[in-house]
Amino acid sequence: MNTGDTAFMMICTAFVFFMTPGLAFFYGGLVRRKNVVNTMMACVAIMGLSVVMWTLFGYSLSFGGNHGGIIGDFRWFGLNGVGMEPGPYADTIPHLVFCAFQMMFAMITPALITGSLVGRMRFKALFLFVALWSVVVYYPLAHMVWGEGGLLAAIGSVDFAGGDVVHISSGITALTLAIILGRRRGYEVMTYRIHNIPFVVLGATILWFGWFGFNAGSALEANGLAAHAFMTSAISAAAALLSWMLLDVLHNGKSTLVGAATGLVVGLVAITPGAGFVPIWSSFIIGALVSPICYYGVALIKKKLKIDDALDAFGCHGIGGIWGGIATGIFAQSSINDVARWDGLVFGDYHLFVAQIVGIIITMIIAVVGTLICVAIVKIFTPLRVDVKDEQVGLDISQHGESAYPSFNGLDQ
Repeated sequence: MNTGDTAFMMICTAFVFFMTPGLAFFYGGLVRRKNVVNTMMACVAIMGLSVVMWTLFGYSLSFGGNHGGIIGDFRWFGLNGVGMEPGPYADTIPHLVFCAFQMMFAMITPALITGSLVGRMRFKALFLFVALWSVVVYYPLAHMVWGEGGLLAAIGSVDFAGGDVVHISSGITALTLAIILGRRRGYEVMTYRIHNIPFVVLGATILWFGWFGFNAGSALEANGLAAHAFMTSAISAAAALLSWMLLDVLHNGKSTLVGAATGLVVGLVAITPGAGFVPIWSSFIIGALVSPICYYGVALIKKKLKIDDALDAFGCHGIGGIWGGIATGIFAQSSINDVARWDGLVFGDYHLFVAQIVGIIITMIIAVVGTLICVAIVKIFTPLRVDVKDEQVGLDISQHGESAYPSFNGLDQ
């Protein structure tokens, strides 16, 4: 047991927790005035639901035992046997601290999905979907990547802090749900104005702040690897921010605050799987390239395919996470972190690159199939989408009976 590592990991856990309120501000600022309460409430509700589910059975299913490399069991139900002594995954911190750190990942992952659904999904349907999805998709993926005997780890695929588990799974799920739900009323006819840009920037910068705990904390010790992940995260975010600003100037003649905020987020998404595997110089490349990849990916999804991924949850987290996983297979060095069995493609070895591609494909399949299963179950109990009148009024009033701006009396279509 090491008190320094314990203190470091508890601070990182609090950092990662703070990311979900940050996401609520980020998403809440991007939507129309009449849907901001609903959008933020989705994140807040998940904060409660995820903690209860994780402590009852989620942690045990993700990290307790191993069945076929796919799922754990109920040996740690209700955190029975998870105590103050070190557990099997970290030697220098209490088992409870490792559990709490991983709990925050289980919190923010389903919250990311909600960005694609704003303005049209019933709140009770979303709440039930998230509960089911956590069991069907998130817990198995967490086990397969980070659990003892996990399938993806066994084939040599690596994911330092959640490229597969967090970003690709949530992004692919968001895309699948957006297709199933259909487009918002008046899509391509009405202008969906961003209602509060300061909220967007506040949320994005809270996310950046929390992401240092997200990535550096995944070293599980206060050591050089944590410092390495901290710096690769900072550099990738900064490079992506500047890259997105340049794209804005090239396409629109001026840089935008929303574009800069979006760029820093996709830079963080892209570095997440490789933050503790790739050399620092490569984080400049990973961040600089993710912005054009996501920028044109969003244009493809929205303009060509006509899919209403409202806040670009797939465009940013799905596409950014896929690029990050591939980039890890290109740039990783086993000398930085020997969890990687092989060096990346740029160093002359193809094995890790292939394992990364296989891991990404398996993650995508699990996310799509799991989402379809969860949707089928939810539909038994409630329709997925609100009716036309509720959508017109706005989900703040129709789903929660609240208004973020009760003194506002203007039109908001």
